[in-house]
Amino acid sequence: MPLPPSNSSSLSYMKPKLLFFAGLLGFLTALDAKRPNIVFFFTDDQTSGALACYGHPLAKTPVIDRLAAEGTRFANSFVSQSICWVSRTTILTGLTGRSFGTPGQHDLATPESIKHLYPGILRKAGYRTGFAGKWHAKMPRGFKASDYFEVYNPIGRNPFYKKQPDGSLRHETDLIVDKGIEFIKSQPKDKPFALNMWFNACHAEDGDRRPGIGHFPWPFSANGLYAEDEMAPPRLNDPKIFESQPDFLKTTINRERFFWRWNSDRKYRINMRAYLRMVTGIDNAIGRFLKILEEQGLADDTIIVYSADNGYHLGNRGFAGKWSHYEESLRVPMVVYDPRAPKSVRGQVLEQSVLNLDLPSTFIDWAGLPIPESYQGRSFKPLVSTGKAEDWRTHTFHEHFAVRHRIPPFEGLRNDRFKYVRYVDEGNYEFLHDLRKDPDELVNLAKDPKHEKTLLKMRKATDRRVKELGGPLSPKKGALGVSTPAYPKAAATVANRPGANGFSNLLAGGMRAWSGDPKLWSHKNGVLMGKSDGSLKMNHFITWKVATVRNFDLRVKARISAGGNSGIQYRSVHAPELGLDVITGYQCDVVAGKSQFNGMVYEEKGRGILARAHDKVTIDPKGDQWVVGKLEVKDFAPGEWHEYRILVEGNRLRHWINGHPTGDLLDLDEKGRALDGVLALQLHKGPPMTIEFKDMLIKHLPDDLPILKLKDRPIPADALGAPPRGKLPKGWKPPVYGER
Repeated sequence: MPLPPSNSSSLSYMKPKLLFFAGLLGFLTALDAKRPNIVFFFTDDQTSGALACYGHPLAKTPVIDRLAAEGTRFANSFVSQSICWVSRTTILTGLTGRSFGTPGQHDLATPESIKHLYPGILRKAGYRTGFAGKWHAKMPRGFKASDYFEVYNPIGRNPFYKKQPDGSLRHETDLIVDKGIEFIKSQPKDKPFALNMWFNACHAEDGDRRPGIGHFPWPFSANGLYAEDEMAPPRLNDPKIFESQPDFLKTTINRERFFWRWNSDRKYRINMRAYLRMVTGIDNAIGRFLKILEEQGLADDTIIVYSADNGYHLGNRGFAGKWSHYEESLRVPMVVYDPRAPKSVRGQVLEQSVLNLDLPSTFIDWAGLPIPESYQGRSFKPLVSTGKAEDWRTHTFHEHFAVRHRIPPFEGLRNDRFKYVRYVDEGNYEFLHDLRKDPDELVNLAKDPKHEKTLLKMRKATDRRVKELGGPLSPKKGALGVSTPAYPKAAATVANRPGANGFSNLLAGGMRAWSGDPKLWSHKNGVLMGKSDGSLKMNHFITWKVATVRNFDLRVKARISAGGNSGIQYRSVHAPELGLDVITGYQCDVVAGKSQFNGMVYEEKGRGILARAHDKVTIDPKGDQWVVGKLEVKDFAPGEWHEYRILVEGNRLRHWINGHPTGDLLDLDEKGRALDGVLALQLHKGPPMTIEFKDMLIKHLPDDLPILKLKDRPIPADALGAPPRGKLPKGWKPPVYGER
């Protein structure tokens, strides 16, 4: 993908040129052909801090960064409500959620509120309007998007990878931009356009909790990025910060999804790399679009806007997602490139507070049209053009009331110094933060006598604003539901709820809970079957999507055909550079006719054989393997059902077949071992084979089981080194631990 050099002082594909156009004669009068085109890139769940131009030390976003360097970057851009559909509906209607909804349904737009949707206004005024991507706005019954957009291409994220006619997979980010490119290639030269490309990224695939490409699937253009970069932990990850939260925040969805995404160092690193790849994938796609825009001769007359529907907690404060009053939730990027802007304002960073609520007013203003009186935001066109605006706002209003039975609603005001909010269903529990002295919002001043006057002032101001926007929320019916314990003993149980005996059946839901190639895997009558015809060039896996595993007790019955080779993967990770269904990590072998390997401890695409079926092994801190005991070897006939058991406790891993021990490993190698990861089943390359699994039961054990050290279980002096994999070198003798 050709892009201008990163050290370019200007966007080579967007040559700035001041446009002069005739004055307006009225709303529906013929307008000058040089009215600007407007392209609106809109991302999902993207904190501003995930862009290089907003300070992320690792993010690779050269295209967006250059738009900011030649345009305007708003340092203080916020959403009025931090959740997808309300934010999107706000942008379309120019109204806060409280205003476009009703007392009974605050997050569903009324017929009255959609009379002035900005794409409809632009279209009536002669603009060609287009949309591609995630819609998700809550419109009233009878709404037709085709009434507002000449070209409308909704593209969802389930799944992110869409199968194409030729059988290949294409990420929705690239598909959305593909549709945008089709739009401008068919654009009449004498007509302005307004094109919206609303990405599903960087939203997590919530139904797939496998770290990395499972939970945060990235476009293939970002493969391999950030693999060698160290992911610094969340800046606000001190447990004391989470401890300081009121109980109703400790047990809500923010905390539940923390255990899906961020609760272990390894999971955090994998998911952060994946999240940043999604961001870079968007940047790559935008670069591809802008190149075509230049080639079509449209760049000089096109304003580019980049923003997001809400912020995002990336593990900060012990939270995930959005839905809170904190800055991580409310802050979003806002980058505007206007080729008509004078050189004096190029690259400006503005401190004025702008909102998603301001976008429709700005779009209409750029088109030279009268802004509807119903719009509650302001046009920031003057700010982009001159860096100044008369009587700009001194405060912003924020609220949240969507999914009210699971997310505690709040309302409040933010100015350049203080933020005030109250959680209305929790006895109007109040927060007051001094953003100058405490920008991380770690101290709640609501009960500080020194700030009583400020609290009262902002409380009354909030009352007035609530009244102006539609009045208080209607009383809540029922209590706030608890999504998760604040401190679950086993994080996996947050997503995978156990039965009365502590076990859950992983095959009860059929294929819905698993991800794999349907040509290779099927489920019928409680049996999950993998079948190959001998044509596989690499091992393929089907992975459990519901949760990652740490410590657990797994029981499963398996039946393998003669000559077959399979395995049960655990504490594993994806290897997307090799394929979407490729897994690396610990494995309990399921193999026919090879008793020394059946049930052993193996590491797929890692350290290889760790403990054969006849050996008890300790791997020392240096990574060397020592046989510290022996196990009896038994044969288990192929073509019959056998019960495999895997017990993982800390860094001790044990396997059984039909109650007979076949694997026993103590892994003291901190660099090589894994303490959590995904669960998967293997279909091996090679001869044709069939593997079947049934009665797959798991009990998640506490996360904090002890991690043994060498002093806890010393290696005997007479322990012998385990033989290397493959044919032994001539004259090889095992080393003796005491003679090292």
